[in-house]
Amino acid sequence: MVAQKMYELGTKKSTIRTIFEYGRQRAAEVGEENIYDFSLGNPNVPTPDFVKQAVIDIMSTMSPTAVHGYTIAPGNPEVREKLAASINERFGTNFAGRNLFMTSGAAAAITICFKALCEENNEFIAFAPFFPEYRCFVESVGGKLVVVPAKTDDFQIDFTAFEKLITGQTKAVIVNSPNNPSGAVYSEDTIRQLASLLRAKEKEYGHPIFIISDEPYREIAFEGYTVPYVTKYYENTLVCYSYSKSFSLPGERIGYIVVPDEVADFGKIFGAVAGAARVLTHVNAPSLWQLVVAHCAGKPSDIETYKRNGKLLYEGLKAAGFECVRPQGAFYLFPKALEEDDNAFCERAKKYDLLLVPGTDFGCPGYFRAAYCIKTETIEKSLPRFKELAAEYRG
Repeated sequence: MVAQKMYELGTKKSTIRTIFEYGRQRAAEVGEENIYDFSLGNPNVPTPDFVKQAVIDIMSTMSPTAVHGYTIAPGNPEVREKLAASINERFGTNFAGRNLFMTSGAAAAITICFKALCEENNEFIAFAPFFPEYRCFVESVGGKLVVVPAKTDDFQIDFTAFEKLITGQTKAVIVNSPNNPSGAVYSEDTIRQLASLLRAKEKEYGHPIFIISDEPYREIAFEGYTVPYVTKYYENTLVCYSYSKSFSLPGERIGYIVVPDEVADFGKIFGAVAGAARVLTHVNAPSLWQLVVAHCAGKPSDIETYKRNGKLLYEGLKAAGFECVRPQGAFYLFPKALEEDDNAFCERAKKYDLLLVPGTDFGCPGYFRAAYCIKTETIEKSLPRFKELAAEYRG
């Protein structure tokens, strides 16, 4: 009657959403102020005023048909030129508008890239811990997701394990930096080593191996950490970007794909991206929001709240006896659970109204994710609860 796989995806909610919904129910019972919900990566920093002003200016000065009408499939040409110029100014690249394809956020961008690249029996490699939706995105286009185990001392890449998993069927490697859920930023040394290994494997197998760089958290990098722009290190890179986190616009679904001239057979790759977007019905990113992000290109992101929250939660959990790596970016902490079964640990944490996400969902059992894009006051009030939870394990 229906596609069974689609039914399963539609009726089995993600663990993150299940925990979030539990939190809403629990808040109705004990009060919102008594729930410490670290489940959902929903930005709590207000959308910048310059975004609001851009919307007002566009709506006040442009014709409704220009604001709300269709654009060509890759996006408004003027918007793409402005965004390309902004990228070039920031990162020393040499893109033009024709290198960009506007999308409805990063999820659409990533899935389009998977669809554009995937051929029969192709494999896509992800580094644990990774965004759980990668698996269903890859499998939905007929690919196989291969997972490299986490290097938990610093959450950089375990190159020994990685090299063993590259095969002749490897089509692409997914890079997510700053990382969801670990908060790690891949260093320049890591990216250089990754590029060198992939060039050697391309030569060995006689075909391109792509990097898909998933970058919704690019702007949220803390002091002392720089996020390398991957196209400058490796030619066969596709960049997937979203304004959901940098401008706190997750509900507007606006982003883009960068296809550099240097990729193997640019025309074919860009054409496949356009074809994948057509099949997936992502042929027109929201017209108004294309114009808005072009107006705001190059504007700074407000990350002070995330820096403060990350420091507060990290130091608080360390003081309570948790093991965790200091976050370098994004807005997540990924500590070690206090027992091997991270699902059981997160279930026990509910006794203290601490809502945490098991690391197993991110391909890293024995850990948990805490999203600190919440009120600073909530984090402060949660720290005694974490101490009580840790004391229960010690006692």
